[in-house]
Amino acid sequence: MNEYLEKIRKFNRMYELEVNEKPTNLGKERFEKLLAIMDEEFEEGYDILDSMKAGKSDIDILTDLSDWLGDIVVYCSTFATSWGIPVDKVLSIIMESNFSKLDENGKVIKDERGKVLKGPNYWKPEPKIKELLEKQ
Repeated sequence: MNEYLEKIRKFNRMYELEVNEKPTNLGKERFEKLLAIMDEEFEEGYDILDSMKAGKSDIDILTDLSDWLGDIVVYCSTFATSWGIPVDKVLSIIMESNFSKLDENGKVIKDERGKVLKGPNYWKPEPKIKELLEKQ
């Protein structure tokens, strides 16, 4: 386990949050709490946008953005640890799936927003994630 995930486990224990070794469904109430927290975090992103519009310095915006993105990653990692989800392995599977999104010539397909779209060789990560969780 990497140092970051070890710190997440330490954090969970310190703040009396769950640390499950195996995938564990903690129920809809626990998930609703995550959604409420993430809603609050996403709202903070609009504060950063307002700072950008107000002309805040680049370094201050980058600092705020780094903290905001970091908080989101920590919340997601904390909840994954509570639910016993090996987030590092899940992310690896998702990234491998993302690499399969290229077109038949190995080129990136994007929409007008810059979002990467699925190519003909794309495979969904869910079956591999399910297999991983069943093995835990």
